[in-house]
Amino acid sequence: MRDHPAIQLSVVYDNNPYDEKLRTDWGFACLVEGLEKTILFDSGADGRILLSNMEKMGIPPPGIDVVVLSHAHRDHTGGLNDLLGRNPKIEVWLPHFFSAEFKEEILKKGAGVVDVEESRGICEGAHTSGVIEGWIKEQSLVLDTEKGLVLMTGCAHPRIAHIIARVRETFKKDIHMALGGFHLAGFEKKEISEIIRTFRNSGIETVGPAHCSGDEARALFSEEYGDDFLLMGVGRKIRLP
Repeated sequence: MRDHPAIQLSVVYDNNPYDEKLRTDWGFACLVEGLEKTILFDSGADGRILLSNMEKMGIPPPGIDVVVLSHAHRDHTGGLNDLLGRNPKIEVWLPHFFSAEFKEEILKKGAGVVDVEESRGICEGAHTSGVIEGWIKEQSLVLDTEKGLVLMTGCAHPRIAHIIARVRETFKKDIHMALGGFHLAGFEKKEISEIIRTFRNSGIETVGPAHCSGDEARALFSEEYGDDFLLMGVGRKIRLP
């Protein structure tokens, strides 16, 4: 088990507001600090917004060691080039199916590329889920904490219930917390309620739906989880024991 006292998660890009000093925009990015490596999960859509929010939150780009990209949509990858312009030493972990042109642009900046297919460790306490099949393939970030796994999703295109099942099967551990984009905007209330039951039946104790989760889903999760619901938005910080 890691020696660090705590992990801090900082949402640096989201279309949901939280800190009024920061700019919202469609997309998602969350920083993970407190491990052997500092990890940025996804990079939002616009590098100028990403870097501006990071600056206002006191997050220096040279402090980031790894960027993990969930999938190839621009609202999760668009901020990468500007970030690499400020820190070309970053190692970018991306699903193997990203285009050769996308990978070449990363290499031209001087950064490293790690192709991901199966689950593997990024550093102690942090892992990629591996590529999860669905109508759009995607990888998630999995943190191994003292309370259990923390699952972070970009857009959950393979369906959030499927991702939860795959992560539990892969890691043979309970998921304590799930956060990020759950891709539930526009879903019927009945279907959202069934998905929330899946969360409960899977033992997930804390939830933080963000980005593409949708207002109705956020409200229903809040109603179900009460004090264990995390209101997510750009600027939200979460400390993990």
